Amino acid sequence: MERYVTGGAVGVYEKGGAEEMEPGEAPAVRVLILIWGCHEGMSPIQVLQYIASGALGSDAFKGGLATAALGAALHFFIAFVVAAVYYAASRKLAALYRDPTIWGPAFGAAVYLFMNFLVLPLSAVPKSPFSLPLFLNGVFGHAIFVGLPIAWFARRSASKN
Repeated sequence: MERYVTGGAVGVYEKGGAEEMEPGEAPAVRVLILIWGCHEGMSPIQVLQYIASGALGSDAFKGGLATAALGAALHFFIAFVVAAVYYAASRKLAALYRDPTIWGPAFGAAVYLFMNFLVLPLSAVPKSPFSLPLFLNGVFGHAIFVGLPIAWFARRSASKN
């Protein structure tokens, strides 16, 4: 079996086929994706190397700790930029911090769609088969574990200002 991190989540597929064996966890829960990757036979290093493969292609899996560190740095940089975008928008659109339980999940889902349908196809990430369960897991995972916390922090920040 080959292991792929697809659509931002870990899954196991039969070699040469697109049949999903088990879905993974949303990447927003960084610890959970590493645990799941280990459960599926991927080490935390391989999960982080997958992230680095967006810049380096398949060679990222040959780079050891250096490409894993690059993957971690890229992941946290992207998360920071995503949070900064929401925060900046919330300074202009008060609804974003007044209704975090509505706009946060919508933003998180939009981030997932943006990353998976615009950024990843333009990157050097190895292509993998589409999986509806992983796709839905990614959308809902990003809504709850990315968008909602960002919106709550934007609200908290707005209440202090």
